[in-house]
Amino acid sequence: MHNPIGSSERDSAQFKQNKDSWVRRIAEFQDTLSQIRQGGGPKAIERQHARGRLTARERIARLVDPGTLPEELFSYAGWQMYPEWGGAPGGGVVTAIGQIAGRDWMIIANDATVKAGAFFPITAKKVIRAQTIALENRLPTVYLVDSAGVFLPLQDEVFPDQDDFGRIFYLNARMSALGIPQISAIMGNCVAGGAYLPLMTDALIMTEGSGLYLAGPALVKAAIGQEVSSEALGGARMHAEVSGSVDFYEPSDEAAIERIRSLAALYARPTLAPWAQERAPSAPPIYPSEDLYGLVSPDGSKPYDVRAVIARLVDGSVFHEFKAAYGQTLVCGYARLGGFPVGIVANQRLIIKKPGRIEVGGVIYAEAADKAARFILEVNQRFIPLLFLMDVSGFMVGRESEEAGIIRRGAKMVNAVANSVVPKITLILGGSFGAGNYAMAGKAYAPRFIYAWPSAQYAVMSGNAAAKTLMEIELSKLEREGKKPSEEDLLALYEQIKDRYEETLDPRYAAARLWVDEVIFPHETRQRLIRSLEVCALNPERETMRVGVFQV
Repeated sequence: MHNPIGSSERDSAQFKQNKDSWVRRIAEFQDTLSQIRQGGGPKAIERQHARGRLTARERIARLVDPGTLPEELFSYAGWQMYPEWGGAPGGGVVTAIGQIAGRDWMIIANDATVKAGAFFPITAKKVIRAQTIALENRLPTVYLVDSAGVFLPLQDEVFPDQDDFGRIFYLNARMSALGIPQISAIMGNCVAGGAYLPLMTDALIMTEGSGLYLAGPALVKAAIGQEVSSEALGGARMHAEVSGSVDFYEPSDEAAIERIRSLAALYARPTLAPWAQERAPSAPPIYPSEDLYGLVSPDGSKPYDVRAVIARLVDGSVFHEFKAAYGQTLVCGYARLGGFPVGIVANQRLIIKKPGRIEVGGVIYAEAADKAARFILEVNQRFIPLLFLMDVSGFMVGRESEEAGIIRRGAKMVNAVANSVVPKITLILGGSFGAGNYAMAGKAYAPRFIYAWPSAQYAVMSGNAAAKTLMEIELSKLEREGKKPSEEDLLALYEQIKDRYEETLDPRYAAARLWVDEVIFPHETRQRLIRSLEVCALNPERETMRVGVFQV
């Protein structure tokens, strides 16, 4: 692969301007992460320690193998949500993939410093997404339970729907049926419906001073008039000696964590996916990852060659481009990442000059959609993972595009993405607009993992386009009411609409709602993608790809 960025380009004003802008952007996101990781704050952490208990992140740090670091997922869940209830930093639960006894595990730990670990709507959705990743990738899972149950003021948004609280136990059962290891440890409260979770796992550990019951002492008294202490009703010793619900009784968090590690080491090793069994030795890219900060502007305003991005991610910067001269606003091809073979579909952000016309970067044209659909079918034939690098404005519109069959050919690409049976990993570099999000394996198309850079923008259309459309709607409304706003009023209204809309474009807004699994920084992208492939490799099953009615 040639290097589209040389030393002279690195010295250019634009390259340096991009890097300076990234410094400010990353500092902003790191500040947000720092606030989120305080959980319920210093006083809540002190209360947890006063009970002789560790915080969720302290538990995870002790649980993973020494010298390894867990990789958090869904860090921004709940960001700026539920202000009327004091917020729910991190959604009140910490989720991460970490090494335990030399093997990857999904770890789900209630954060008791946030509303006593109670389940907000986003808490349930975060746990369900973590379990779904574990299910799809056959990833063993540890639950560190310390929760007061459903957050009652919002129970109507937590309890009844398909993707609400009950789905957690459904996934417990489905994972168990597939032989996916699950271990739980009750290290605090475990009440009401949440009490079913640990009882549906392979092994249940409970610490002294913890409580496991369908109804706590106050509710029991109110319901049936019986007065009973917490320990007698559902303490660790009662469940270990009388009810038989607890498999292992432990005196402390530290002892429970050691028990988990010992049990985790006793499971048989999994069979890896066929594409992972022939993993080649990993080779670093020949171009530095720090170049990514100069290549891509954080506000998405400048064109760039996505092949230069690929050259800073893949092994040895070697990329075998598929149909390089055709449908050039999508770049497709093969590479290795961490030694694993992958197919890559990427939006090209350069302006493409062709005889008689110019193609705009980031837009999917009819020929590009055809090429990508054909490529995705071939990747499934090879049965190797697909990596989507998304920076898309949408499909091309206009008379020429409609005559070229953009809807028909776009439907072909969407069909191929939807019915693809190989692991899909999606990374949003910049724009993620409209139907382009679907064609590039957005959240609705079930990627095993979906990440975003802080430069990502996630919406049905760009801020300017949306503001103009919304402005026209507002003007029509004013005209019907017989009002004629001045030029100054119109300008102020436009800016107000645009600012309100652009708040929702922030990738933290998307991550807060779990539309992306994590916001990651460019320099850590390669390692995060490799780790994700290692997790995907744990599922050896190969489905048959069927496309049904396929447009031609």
